[in-house]
Amino acid sequence: MSDVTRRLDQWKAKYTPERTKSTMDAVYEKSKERYVAATVDLCAMEEQARQVLNAAGVHSSFYVPYLDFARQLWRLSRKRNISGESLAMDAQVLLDKWAARGCNADVLARIRTDVFNVAAPVAP
Repeated sequence: MSDVTRRLDQWKAKYTPERTKSTMDAVYEKSKERYVAATVDLCAMEEQARQVLNAAGVHSSFYVPYLDFARQLWRLSRKRNISGESLAMDAQVLLDKWAARGCNADVLARIRTDVFNVAAPVAP
């Protein structure tokens, strides 16, 4: 039982409200800056995707799945360790997934290329 008591005492010492607050205070400003920048980028991307959907004649009631595709592709494109042909192949997987869910593959491809500047993957 002493092991359990020791663990609880260590946890109580490590996770105090004051210590947590000081940690959060130290990273708050940078976290806020990153969040604001990401939100601005996301909103700009969504506006571009809406323009593509408008130009393609997609009814506004069908925007949600297309914007979900665009958000997933946006999240994928922001990863620092993926680009080029790997990004193109992963984008194609997303495109196929959303096309299987009923979205028009041509419209999805236009979002992929016009908004994200990602070409179709090269066939092996």
